[in-house]
Amino acid sequence: MAAAPGVSMGEALNRALHDAIEQDPDVLVYGEDVGPLGGVFRITDGLIGEFGPERVFDSPLAEAGIVGTAIGMAMYGLRPVVEMQFDAFAYPAFEQVVSHLAKMRNRTRGAVALPVVLRVPYGGGIGGVEHHSDSSEAYYTHTPGLRVVTPGTPADAYSMLREAVECDDPVVFLEPKRRYWSRQEVDLPVRTEPMATPVVRRPGTDATLVTYGPMVETALEAAETAAAEGRSLEVVDVRQLAPLDDGVVTASVRRTGRAVVVHEASVFGGYGAELAARIGERCFHYLEAPVLRVGGLDVPYPPPKLEHHHLPDANRVLAAVDRLQWESEWTDDGEGRVRP
Repeated sequence: MAAAPGVSMGEALNRALHDAIEQDPDVLVYGEDVGPLGGVFRITDGLIGEFGPERVFDSPLAEAGIVGTAIGMAMYGLRPVVEMQFDAFAYPAFEQVVSHLAKMRNRTRGAVALPVVLRVPYGGGIGGVEHHSDSSEAYYTHTPGLRVVTPGTPADAYSMLREAVECDDPVVFLEPKRRYWSRQEVDLPVRTEPMATPVVRRPGTDATLVTYGPMVETALEAAETAAAEGRSLEVVDVRQLAPLDDGVVTASVRRTGRAVVVHEASVFGGYGAELAARIGERCFHYLEAPVLRVGGLDVPYPPPKLEHHHLPDANRVLAAVDRLQWESEWTDDGEGRVRP
């Protein structure tokens, strides 16, 4: 059987960890089952065999302990890269993340940096049950002191993870687990745009789809379908969710005049609300329609056989685009005004 073309996101992440360990003796990789097993998703496959148990090792099943020891290691000059295994498994470590990991550099007036990378496989789409399919980005982005990033392509997965490991700030690296098997023609190693910079994945003129992580592929699919129907949609991948550089996003919306924010997390209180607010504040006089959001339902994550109802797909994105108050939907009321 012929090998699948291109590089998968999982393979790109594995290679990024390999190269980071190889090139920097201070880098350590550990977490639950990341050693001989190679991780639940095999992202650390083969690393312990090449670098040994002093550089790659299993931890106890204690997330607070994983993050707590990573903080101590970083204070002594190491660069730990730790895996939370699943999104909701990270919640027992939340006090360590919010109270210490995010605060130490500020607390010490910059004297103590914490170059910790917290790898979190997140989101649904793999037939997982509750506690295995959360989109928890809003918790982290609401915490000043953390960098929160999420790749949408294999090339970005490699480049952004390498940059995260080299960063002196703590980085929450959200890996869209449903895209671990997505492939891209790319030669590794590769360096893409800096992770703090959003990128336009597809140019367009009629409306902007603002998205990140697992929904990048969905937004591109929607844009492709829209193009066949005569509508041009621009797709912007935010990439680093916090701190947010919104320049590329707002420039795009000012060009197109319309925006739909797309993410997998539940809509209420989700990260998309911040994006919509930024667009509203900075693009108000350019907007032809209200900024709309497409996301998961406001329910606890459903059982595997029902998750397709919860997760946004291209059809839901296109349905939102259709609600963007296009000119043909406005009529003259006979008094020199128009009504939707």
